[in-house]
Amino acid sequence: MTTLAEVMDKLEALGTEQTKMTFLRHGAMEPLFGVKIGDLKKLVKDVKKDQALALSLYETGNSDAMYLAGLSVNPKTIAKSTLQAWAKEAYWYSLAEYTVAGVAAESPYALELAREWIRSPEEMVAACGWSTYANYLSITPDDALDLQEIRDLLTRVEGKIHEERNRVRYTMNAFVIMVGASVMALHEEAVRVAREIGKVHVNMGQTACKVPLADEYIEKVASMGKLGEKKKTCIC
Repeated sequence: MTTLAEVMDKLEALGTEQTKMTFLRHGAMEPLFGVKIGDLKKLVKDVKKDQALALSLYETGNSDAMYLAGLSVNPKTIAKSTLQAWAKEAYWYSLAEYTVAGVAAESPYALELAREWIRSPEEMVAACGWSTYANYLSITPDDALDLQEIRDLLTRVEGKIHEERNRVRYTMNAFVIMVGASVMALHEEAVRVAREIGKVHVNMGQTACKVPLADEYIEKVASMGKLGEKKKTCIC
């Protein structure tokens, strides 16, 4: 059985200074090795065999190990309390909006946690909540969705997005995009909200990343004939 120390050694060997500096510019902090996501995926097969190992990776506080934990843990069996702890410890957007949100969205507690986190006074937890709900939409058939709740969230975005905290603005904008692209019953409503909110300003730090215009992004999905398509998984 692979040990935690062995996985950490492999992560260190896969890390590069260039990738580490990129992650630091995006908001990561020490400790981390700077491992590309594609390289992390090379270790998933072994870690998946040992769920205790997957959980212990997150507890290291090493950003690369935490991301690998999210790729490897079973979202159907992870405890709700573990996800809540993960959300509190997800200190930068990659962990909050991708790692934790992806696992939570595929867990039995997706909606419960999304609702709880969206109301959080902590920026990264709230961002995780919006991303969790958006990810949930991407994998859930429309007939299983609470359309009225989603309408209410669109209304909330329309009224409050420009007053929200930095990463919450980003994930609210992404939520509108996901509704418009993947929930056919609310496509037109999402497009209207997207046009109403217009350009969303988010401080992306020392990076070249940009915030997509929601209406343009939805239109791009439509032009590719992919409106309403659902994904098999949102863990990536």
